[in-house]
Amino acid sequence: MRWALVKVCLAVTVMVVVAFAVPLGLVVQEMASDRAFSNAERQAATIGPTLSITTDPVQLRKAVESTQTGAAGRMAVHVPAVGGSQAVEVGTGRAAVHAVEETRKQGRAMTVPLARGGSALLQPTALGSGDIAVVEIYVPESEVSNGVGTAWLVLAGVGLALVVGSVAVADRLGARLVRPAERLADAAHQLGEGRLGARVPEAGPKELRSAAVAFNSMADQVVELLANERELAADLSHRLRTPLTVLRLNAASLGEGPAAEQTRAAVEQLEREVDTIIRTAREQRAPAAGAGAGCDASEVIRDRMGFWSALAEDEGRTVRLAGVDRTVRIPVARPELAAALDALLGNVFRHTPEGTPFAVDVHDAGDAVIVLVSDAGPGIDDPDAALRRGNDGGRDGSTGLGLDIVRRVAESTGGDVRIGRSVLGGTEVRLWIALDGRSRGAGPDGGRERRGRRRRRGRAAAGQPT
Repeated sequence: MRWALVKVCLAVTVMVVVAFAVPLGLVVQEMASDRAFSNAERQAATIGPTLSITTDPVQLRKAVESTQTGAAGRMAVHVPAVGGSQAVEVGTGRAAVHAVEETRKQGRAMTVPLARGGSALLQPTALGSGDIAVVEIYVPESEVSNGVGTAWLVLAGVGLALVVGSVAVADRLGARLVRPAERLADAAHQLGEGRLGARVPEAGPKELRSAAVAFNSMADQVVELLANERELAADLSHRLRTPLTVLRLNAASLGEGPAAEQTRAAVEQLEREVDTIIRTAREQRAPAAGAGAGCDASEVIRDRMGFWSALAEDEGRTVRLAGVDRTVRIPVARPELAAALDALLGNVFRHTPEGTPFAVDVHDAGDAVIVLVSDAGPGIDDPDAALRRGNDGGRDGSTGLGLDIVRRVAESTGGDVRIGRSVLGGTEVRLWIALDGRSRGAGPDGGRERRGRRRRRGRAAAGQPT
C-alpha cells in the first residue's frame, strides 16, 4: 500500500509538472524571441533620422557604425537609386535581394530566416525624396534563444524538486498508514503465539486507532478470561484440600485390611491429582500478567477490602486501610493482584485469632509500588521457610499456593516479597511491585543478594502453612 501511494503521487505530480512546465518553457522561448526582434527594431529606428536627411554613403556609414549593431557588423542599409544616382549599400547585407525588394514594395517590416543561421529584420524607412530605403538588422540565433536554456534548466529543476518532494511526502504519509497496520498485524501474531501481553499503540489514522482500541480490548478480555479460568481452577482445587485432609485422617483410622488399604490408596491418589491441578493452574497463571495488562492498585484493593471488611466485622477485627485514596497504576493484571491480595488476607483470617486487627497500606515509591499487609497476630517463626514452601509446593500437606501467588505477581514485574515483623506486633508481608522492570536493590550486587536469599531459602525447612 505504501508503494502504491508513492506511485500514484508520483504520476499525479509528473502530470502536473509537465502540464505547467512545457507551456511555460514555450512562453519563455517566445518572450526571448520577441525581446530580440524588438531590440532589432529599436536599432533600425535609430538610423531613420539620418536617412531622412542624407543618402551620402560616407555619412550613412558613419551613422551605421555609431550604432551598437552597426559596430558589431549586424546592420546594413539598402538605399535605392534616387534621381539617376546609383543604389547605395552600406554595411554587410545578408538578406536576399528579392526579400529586400519585397519589403520596399510592401512598405512594412519583415523577418526572413537566413541560410547560414539566424534571421534578418528588414525595416522600410522613408527617404526625403519619397523613396523607400530598407534597414537590415541581423539577429543571430544566440540572441533569439538568449536565457531560454537557463530558464528551461530552472523549470526542470523546480519540476524535479516537486516530484522528489511529492514522493517523499507520499512515502511519509504511506508510512503513517502502513506502520500502524504492521504493528496491528504483529500484535495479532504475538497474541496467536500465546504472548498475551501483546498490545497495539493507539496511533495513526482514525480507522487504525479504532482497530487498535478494539484489538487491545479483545486482548484484555482474553487475558481476563484466561486468568479467571485459571484462578477458578486453582481456587476450587485449593478448597478441596480441606475435605481431602479429613478423608486422609479418617482413612488412617480405618485400621488394617484390604478395604482400608484401598481407601487410603484412593485418597492418596486423589490428593496427588488435586496437587497436580493446583501446581498446573499456578504455573500457567503467570502469562496473564504480561506487559500491557495493568490495573489501578488502589481501586482493586478498595474493592477486595469491601469483601473482607464484612468478614472482619463478623469476627470483631479492626481494619485500617491507607494510601488508596488516589490512582496507583501497576503493570499487573487486575485478577492477579486481586488473587494475591485475597491470598494474603486469607492467611490473616486463617492463622490469627478472631478479633485480631490488621491493616493494608499502599505506598507509591516512584519506581515501585509497595503493598503492606500486616496484623497483630502471633507472627511467623521462620519467614524464609514460609517463602521456601511457596516455591517448592510445601512438605506438610500445604500447597504453598497463597504465598506463591503473591511471589509470582511480584516477580513478574521484577519485584519481590518479604516477610517481617509488623508495627502491630504480628506478621508483615511486603509486596514490592517494580514499575520499571527492575527489582528493589538491583545493581552491582542486586543479583548476588537475590541468589543469596534463594540459597538461604533452599536450606530452610518448611514452616507454617499458607
